[in-house]
Amino acid sequence: MKVLVIGETCVDKFIYCDVKRLSPEAPVPVLNPIKTTINAGMAGNTVANIKALAPDANVLHLTQEGDITKTRYVEDKSNHMFIRIDEGEENISQFRWTPLVDVMLGEADIVIVSDYDKGFLSNGDLKEIARKASFSILDSKRKLTNDVIDRFHFIKLNKSESQNNPDLKHPGLIITLGAEGAYWGRELVTQENPQQTIDVSGAGDTFVAAFAIKYWETLEEIPSIKFANEKAAKVVSKRGVVVPE
Repeated sequence: MKVLVIGETCVDKFIYCDVKRLSPEAPVPVLNPIKTTINAGMAGNTVANIKALAPDANVLHLTQEGDITKTRYVEDKSNHMFIRIDEGEENISQFRWTPLVDVMLGEADIVIVSDYDKGFLSNGDLKEIARKASFSILDSKRKLTNDVIDRFHFIKLNKSESQNNPDLKHPGLIITLGAEGAYWGRELVTQENPQQTIDVSGAGDTFVAAFAIKYWETLEEIPSIKFANEKAAKVVSKRGVVVPE
């Protein structure tokens, strides 16, 4: 299986802290760092999920030049996030078309566009990727139009992203609903084994990776959505950005 992931990557940093008192200088908590976890986020997390779920897959990733870092300060005991600091979004490069990109698109069995709308990809890039890919899935944070999504095989949005795109019409639209499951058209595919939600970070990346792999194996939408629901439920039950076993 050859998988090509296209989209922005970031460094996900979680700084877990001990919080026992308020500052005497202002009514804010004092955070004392205990431990730090660092891993690849955004499209980088999609890549990590594919490698975890399909270890034998050949996975390639086209991403930006320039680093994005998301730093979260989290109370260790409760997992309450006090603040997230994003850095580097203003310095990333734009997607560049080369003959090698055309070759990669032509050879890939699955193309996943993990579009975080940070300026790496344009609407024109999305259209061209969908036109040249033999099988493609779009997971996007941007305001979409029907002409942009037309050639993609599947579009994955979460509930709030769907509400931001109320006029989209596409036979491959999947709307994830967290513990409730996901809509496939008008059909609700329920979450069969919902887990206690500890941290939703990266769950969408897990869903799209799991769906893509299962659909490629089965060519069946409902079983693939159920499999993706199951894997996403497992990662939200854990802290930070993690991949399923």
